[in-house]
Formats: sequence, C-alpha cells, structure tokens
Amino acid sequence: MTDRAVAAKLKSDGWSLVEATGFIQLVGPLWQRVVDGEYEYALHTEDKHHNRRGLVQGGVLMTFADRTCGMTARFVTGKPMLATVQLDVHFVEAGKIGEILISRPRVVRSTRSLIFIRTEVTVDERCIAMANGVFKILKSE
Repeated sequence: MTDRAVAAKLKSDGWSLVEATGFIQLVGPLWQRVVDGEYEYALHTEDKHHNRRGLVQGGVLMTFADRTCGMTARFVTGKPMLATVQLDVHFVEAGKIGEILISRPRVVRSTRSLIFIRTEVTVDERCIAMANGVFKILKSE
C-alpha cells in the first residue's frame, strides 16, 4: 500500500496527524485518535524504520512507546511539561516494514509529581512490544 493510501485509510478510520518537530518528526508521522475516551496512536512503518534484518528497528518501537506514553501523560494530567525518568521495554515479536503499529497507553497511577503509564505496541492482534514508563511532571517556567 502506498503512503498516500495508508494516510487515506487512517484518516477514514478517524485518525489525525500529530504535529511534531525535532527528532520525532524524523520518526513519524504519528497519528492519533480518541476511542471511548482513551488515546490511541499509530505509526505506519516505512523503509526508513528498518534494521539490518529488514524488520522494524527496536529503537523505533522504544521511541514510539516513549512518545505515546508521554503524550498520554500530558493529556491526562493537563501539564504541558513532563520528562521520561524511566522506560522499560520488552520486545515480544518483530514488526515488519509496511505494518501499522498501534499504541494504546493507559495510566497505572498518578501522583502530584509522577505518572506511571503502560502500553502495548501492536499490529492487528499481535503484540510487538510492551512498555512501562514513569514520567516526571515538571514545573512550567
């Protein structure tokens, strides 16, 4: 499927592009939507995401999990500034180039200064990776 066809399919399924700058712009584009009040994110894997074996690079999965958990933490807390203080990632299965990765982060616990979030990165019904993150709520300057 071409990039345009994938974008059209994602849009028709209710996804919208995430505005991004810096490093994440190199990884994306990322897509987002809200289903039953819960945030979901998508990343269409392209040739730029491959490792030496021709599969999705583990760093892409880690970046996707980190970014989507962080975005969810920001939306849930209403705080604009957070920082990842810990991210544990478990690689479960290889992702293939051309597949659409989905992340559905969920808050495990939130305190005044920390938010704990977990997600599974999936392709259809296959779990590709699992991640648990801790994010520090920073003071706005």
